[in-house]
Amino acid sequence: MHQVLVYADSLSWGIIPNTRRRLAYQDRWPGRMEFELQDRGLNIRVIEDCLNGRRTAWDDPIKPGRNGLIGLEQRIEVNSPLSVAILFLGTNDFQSSHRVDAGQSARGIATLVDAIRRSPIEPGMPIPDILLIAPPKIQTAVGSMAEKFEGAETKSAGLSESIRKVAIEKQCDYFNAAEVATTSVLDGVHLDKDQHHKLGIKLAGVVEDMLTRIER
Repeated sequence: MHQVLVYADSLSWGIIPNTRRRLAYQDRWPGRMEFELQDRGLNIRVIEDCLNGRRTAWDDPIKPGRNGLIGLEQRIEVNSPLSVAILFLGTNDFQSSHRVDAGQSARGIATLVDAIRRSPIEPGMPIPDILLIAPPKIQTAVGSMAEKFEGAETKSAGLSESIRKVAIEKQCDYFNAAEVATTSVLDGVHLDKDQHHKLGIKLAGVVEDMLTRIER
């Protein structure tokens, strides 16, 4: 069995835009991806580790535990053996409480890649291949996200390209979620159910290609 870890934030947790409710597993992209891969005949388990408000390598000034670097090595150890680890982070780096630009956020992603590769996994277990996903473009935040993400659409400019450069530098796989998904007009930050569906189907193909390469 292949195990795939999704290490991410509320865009993958499945928060319903402008609410505090959560989409069902089959309606959020990790679940849609898992079912699609199983339909293609793969023996696969998708492990969700998606925390609302998670940053790359920054602390939330109000809520503890949102720094994605803290405890990541142990999460890799806990869930091993892993074939693939997916990092889908960056959006929360641009909350109004931070002065972070796209390049700094991408460097935060780079620190997470390094942490995964130095994880204290058991002897003989594989270091997982890593897929970096650039989040879809943040729109002008409205509704419940307006104050929290004020100015985020400007600060995050160039994030997808910055993450792509990190993927090249660190020899990771890369996917730009903006190729298939857009953030919701309801809050400008999160994904509507139909966008989760499209993203899950597309990422099934990306992960299938990675697993085929691993098996060679």
